Amino acid sequence: MCICMCMQLDVFQVLADPTRRRIVEALRYGEQQVSDVVEKAGIHQSGVSRHLRILSESGFVSMRPDGQRRLYALKPEPFQELDGWLTGYRQLWDARLDRFGAALEKKQQQQPQQQTRRVDEKGQRK
Repeated sequence: MCICMCMQLDVFQVLADPTRRRIVEALRYGEQQVSDVVEKAGIHQSGVSRHLRILSESGFVSMRPDGQRRLYALKPEPFQELDGWLTGYRQLWDARLDRFGAALEKKQQQQPQQQTRRVDEKGQRK
């Protein structure tokens, strides 16, 4: 008797694992076979295979057979989903960073004026 549990992971749960993030990073530049991912990510082959399966089941990775090799590549859809989710937060932070930049610029413009006031009649700084 075999009992299987199917869990549906969301994009954040999938990328929460540092090993999977290293594999994603290794796949960023195009198709790779498992041995290349092992070398680039510095993870044992069994771990890479296990995490590639999870990444594949969650839609992050596709596998293309090429003779006896299997080539793995990132799929754009989950990253587009992440980007869509981040868009609202990006707008929030952009507005905050714009206000911070304006305040910093104003502070920097006021600083030379304050330094000028510190100079006494003889032209020496106090």
